[in-house]
Amino acid sequence: MPSFGKSIRIYLADGTAAGIRHAELVNWTGQALLCPRSRLAELAAWPESQRPGVYLLFGDSDSGEPSAYIGEAENVLVRLQAHLKTKDFWSRVVFFTSKDDNLTKAHVKYLESRLHQLAREAKRVRLENGNVPQAPVLPRSERDTMEEFLESLSVLLGVLGFPIVQPVASTGPGPAPLRFQFRVAKRGIDASGAANDEGFVVFAGSRGDADLRGTMGKGYQTLRDDLLDDGRVVVEGSTIRFVEDVLFTSPSAAAAVLAGGAYNGREAWRTADGTTLKALEERLAIEEET
Repeated sequence: MPSFGKSIRIYLADGTAAGIRHAELVNWTGQALLCPRSRLAELAAWPESQRPGVYLLFGDSDSGEPSAYIGEAENVLVRLQAHLKTKDFWSRVVFFTSKDDNLTKAHVKYLESRLHQLAREAKRVRLENGNVPQAPVLPRSERDTMEEFLESLSVLLGVLGFPIVQPVASTGPGPAPLRFQFRVAKRGIDASGAANDEGFVVFAGSRGDADLRGTMGKGYQTLRDDLLDDGRVVVEGSTIRFVEDVLFTSPSAAAAVLAGGAYNGREAWRTADGTTLKALEERLAIEEET
């Protein structure tokens, strides 16, 4: 089935991208509001905040890891005001309500459960929920309606800068991604991955050097330590192994974690015929110009 483009409207309440934002997809009954914690009181002037909805709190955990809390409420604003006293980690909230008042308590509980499930599977953030939200029993027609609502919700969530329910290795519509390899036999590095719209994904099963070198920057070392701490990467003898696909912000970040030191990722990652990522990008840029 072909993929079609979508039109999105984003209203900046005070004319700045850092303030309250209202977002909607054209021809969708839902709507989103993003609000900084420091401006929560201003939501009292927004009727959209005083309806049943599902919300996501975003911030950082004590270790600095991106974190989120997913919840639902019959009156979103009242619940968020309570979270000011009970939850310290969050700095921004995104919540979704309906423009036609057709979201019921059962609907938002279903959305809460599904969002939590998708976020757990995507593993992009640490979830601060103490319990796993349980989905209510809905008629099949209502479930399908909520799944459609969830699809549009996920698009808006990503557009607002929080793609936490999108699978890490997903490249979206289009041809399959070109696979790259990074191999240094004497150091046990044997990895594969692919570039996507968000950065570079190292595939599960990839191996890297367990030793660290002096060229390893503090940021990359912290990133590697975090991957080891949460079990996405494990040490096996003189190598490290990726247990699952891991998204990095750049090919160089991926190469550095694998090599245990600074590495030019655009030179390290190569196609099966030996073409570097850098050479491939330059070739594609020339083709676009001609």
